Amino acid sequence: MHSPSASISLRIDGREVSVAAGTSVAAAIAMTGSPVTRRSVGGMPRAPLCGMGVCHECRVSIDGLAHQLACQTPCASGMHVLTAQSPEAQ
Repeated sequence: MHSPSASISLRIDGREVSVAAGTSVAAAIAMTGSPVTRRSVGGMPRAPLCGMGVCHECRVSIDGLAHQLACQTPCASGMHVLTAQSPEAQ
């Protein structure tokens, strides 16, 4: 178990981010300055809505696995997260 003051590093859209251990991926994404996680079929930006895994608006790719729920996934050291903001998502 991590101590409350421990921090971990992960990559979000290619940018290194440090967060407190236990932080959700959705919260880490919001800390980067934009809460956008994906785009709707019509191209509109989407972001976490419910925060409990029901709405699926927070879907991102984590370590190469698409459609992961960012609000339900705790950050892990070395994790790679891609959102709709990533150049790789274009």
